Amino acid sequence: MSAIFERISIRKYEKKSVSDEMIKKIIEAGCAAPSAGNQQPWQFYVVKNNEILEKLSHVHQWAGPVAEADFAIVPCYKNEGLWAQEFAHVDMAACTENMLLEITELGLGAVWIGIAPDEARTKLVNDILSLPKDLSSFAIIPVGYPAESHAQESRYDEARIHFI
Repeated sequence: MSAIFERISIRKYEKKSVSDEMIKKIIEAGCAAPSAGNQQPWQFYVVKNNEILEKLSHVHQWAGPVAEADFAIVPCYKNEGLWAQEFAHVDMAACTENMLLEITELGLGAVWIGIAPDEARTKLVNDILSLPKDLSSFAIIPVGYPAESHAQESRYDEARIHFI
């Protein structure tokens, strides 16, 4: 549980490679997320190609860290054929958070680069990765060994809690 209170957004990375074993652990954490009716809409694109990382770093103004990361994970979801299609984004958010927590546990750093539900960003990422038509990109998660650090700020606010 400590990762919940230690996870921060990391946008600068050391020039050091992350092992394939660690990448597998990150994706396994994503797959352990709950999903509506266990529909598990996810697929994962692990991008190590520097040319593609550079292209992804330009999909919007906050995507710059992608070019500096050792690799990026692009979690994608089925955009058709799910029994509860309207919950795909919720499922993917849980999946993405699980991966971010595992990244923290492994001593790595990452930041959640939002893509969905913005249609223009989604199309751009889908085109860069040549995704099949039945998949849509959800986010970009650049990952690497952190080259920056700061404390997580508490977001707890008792004024937001209401007992009935």
